[in-house]
Amino acid sequence: MQAAMDITAKHCHREMEAYGSCVASNPSTWQEQCHELKMKVAHCTSSHPVIQKIRQDCSKQFVEFERCLSENQGQPTSCSPHVARFLGCAETVDLSGLGINPVPQPS
Repeated sequence: MQAAMDITAKHCHREMEAYGSCVASNPSTWQEQCHELKMKVAHCTSSHPVIQKIRQDCSKQFVEFERCLSENQGQPTSCSPHVARFLGCAETVDLSGLGINPVPQPS
């Protein structure tokens, strides 16, 4: 999962920052206000094989997380357990068949 996070941060940092700021600035309307930024993050991340594999293998957990956010627009922090389940799943995804070397960690 760390490799996917590093890849996302490396290639989609601007998009992630803009989306995160939008969500934080619009706690009760972020779903509507930040939709375009969410789509930019999704487009940016969707082309990388590591992220595609995690999305494929953990789609159920991710859909449940998105449903929670949709149902709790005024309290996105109430979806923390859903995030934890998604991240737990992502940690178990077998990336060995992708032929991708992990992004090196800074020393």
